[in-house]
Amino acid sequence: MSTEDKRLDEPDWDLDPKFDFVDAHRLPFSKDEVSLKEIDTECSGPFEGKDHGRAFTRAANIEIRDLQYRMYTEGKQSLLIVLQAPDAAGKDGLIRKVLGQMNPQGCRTYPFKVPSSEERAHDFLWRIHKATPAAGKVSVFNRSHYEDVLVVRVEDLVPKSVWKDRYEIINDFEKLLAHRGTRILKFYLHISPREQLERFKKRLDDPTKHWKLNAGDYAARDKWGDYREAYEDAMAKCHSKIAPWHVIPADKKWYRDASVAAIVRDTLRDMDPQLPKIDADLDEIRRLYERELEEMNE
Repeated sequence: MSTEDKRLDEPDWDLDPKFDFVDAHRLPFSKDEVSLKEIDTECSGPFEGKDHGRAFTRAANIEIRDLQYRMYTEGKQSLLIVLQAPDAAGKDGLIRKVLGQMNPQGCRTYPFKVPSSEERAHDFLWRIHKATPAAGKVSVFNRSHYEDVLVVRVEDLVPKSVWKDRYEIINDFEKLLAHRGTRILKFYLHISPREQLERFKKRLDDPTKHWKLNAGDYAARDKWGDYREAYEDAMAKCHSKIAPWHVIPADKKWYRDASVAAIVRDTLRDMDPQLPKIDADLDEIRRLYERELEEMNE
């Protein structure tokens, strides 16, 4: 870590802890059902506390930027990061502190809100497919195609006969992306109802966050169990080795950031992007440079 990225008063934390974040938070492939109630919403992992976790995230971000640059120049592989969560779980904060640290030249974030009339006139994946990453690029989905088996189900926006077939369609869609060379990471930010309510209070108390307030968020709390069941079904039916789900304890914001940063970093490491080979004659270019430099100094 360079001096500009390391705080002068920062202790010598262990920034390479022997902890498998993927193994800790990726859903097992052996289960046919998912129970979010059995998964903790709070975790500290290998960290001694908030400051340690934040130092780890800063170090991981540096490596993520380097690996993303390599992937961008290589131009062969791509990465899709899907974020799903209840309101106030921290998707925006995670993007700002971790995923948004990547070079925007090769990384874009797509916030999928209520579909427009044009989008509703097409199949539910039409607007999604356009946002998937090209070779060398990263796409971050702030909400995603999974809204079409979550919100539409809980709010009864389409009949069950429609949304129940979408799990298989989503699996086929993700297989198509993987076949093209896209690595897929799906994160569910797992927050407790108590922590969500506390964050709603902070929004009320902070005028700079009033724009986030929405009475509909409180209405959704009345359907917490329905949404949890919808998420559990989506994860159980659309969890695979090519497109795995990770359930991230999100009550502690700093741990949420650190664990996602670690998983993204380790995924990019595994992808192992390489700088492209050059065809130029470096000796000739160096000779021309030195000659021109000598002429300028005469």
